Amino acid sequence: MSEQSIISWSEAGAERAARWQSENKSAAPKRVVIADDKMTADSAFRLASEGNALLWRGDYQNARQLLQAIARRTERRSDAKKNKTATSPLDAFNLHRQAQSQRARTLGMLLIEVGADYTINLRRAPDIKLACNEAYGASNGPFVVSLREILGLIGAHEWRKNGVDIPALNARIHPHYGVFSPVRGEYLNLIAEAPLPTTKLAFDIGTGTGVIAALLAQRGVEKVIATDQDARALACARENLLRLDLRDRVDVIEADLFPAGKAALIVCNPPWIPARPNSSIEYAIYDPDSRMLRGFLNGLPEHLEPKGEGWLILSDLAEHLGLRTREALQQMIDDAGLKLIKRMDIKPTHPRAADESDPLHKARSAEVTSLWRLAVR
Repeated sequence: MSEQSIISWSEAGAERAARWQSENKSAAPKRVVIADDKMTADSAFRLASEGNALLWRGDYQNARQLLQAIARRTERRSDAKKNKTATSPLDAFNLHRQAQSQRARTLGMLLIEVGADYTINLRRAPDIKLACNEAYGASNGPFVVSLREILGLIGAHEWRKNGVDIPALNARIHPHYGVFSPVRGEYLNLIAEAPLPTTKLAFDIGTGTGVIAALLAQRGVEKVIATDQDARALACARENLLRLDLRDRVDVIEADLFPAGKAALIVCNPPWIPARPNSSIEYAIYDPDSRMLRGFLNGLPEHLEPKGEGWLILSDLAEHLGLRTREALQQMIDDAGLKLIKRMDIKPTHPRAADESDPLHKARSAEVTSLWRLAVR
């Protein structure tokens, strides 16, 4: 193990160490304080804010309550800083991301120890074996992890078990841990309504849960090749397509963007915000330097059949945040040797679009999601 993957602490007069687990690749905390039910929320918040990790030795449910109390104090601190008024949408976005990062760092300081058999040796601790096996795979021995990450595992297990209703599919999609859930259905409605240029072969680039590939197959496309680079996404898509009885019509393969060959329809819903993600799952939302967007556009001429179409599904939120202009997007399309056949637009219906307390409300309320039907010039 590398030095960064080990967390060390003193307890009961002895030096101890364990493997450090962090999905966000956060470095192991350098300062660790043993905490239990006697610690007050104010003390915990102060210590965590100062960079001290709190290794919990009390009741598990009390730890959950303490995490909620720390979160409330973090929100109050964030609210107090709102007096610093943003001067532009971009400034508001940067302040929002900074607050998100600080909040995640503080809440990530409450830690628990997990045994080699994925058990938590705390009073009233839940059984997390199945959730851990789904997220981490076979155990590599005991480890220390943030309680927040464990709660994320438990939540992801429930999402995977219950699934997400997709009206456009008339079915449920079951996201895996670390794979972005298709909770925003407006872009799927666009895919369900756009006229198909072919029913022979389509590519789904960056398939994630496999929902777009499933929708194309359900619409009558005889063969869909769905690609992704992420092992969790590949497993998730395969399981969903098997559940929907579509594996004979959809091949899920590992690839960086395009598979080999050409198709008359190539679909991609890339991350829509050109900024750096703070966690692995945020790569579904944040696309640093528009890498995936540019890669998709630039690769279309090589992979599209003559008279074929590339469907780009993209929110314009980045434009309202000042992160990208419409002119810049149109220039990317032009530079790739593509032309617009038609654009279909839809307004998002997710709760944040109507939440006036959201620091990015102005941008979200103006957001439009579009399906750009593109062809080679």
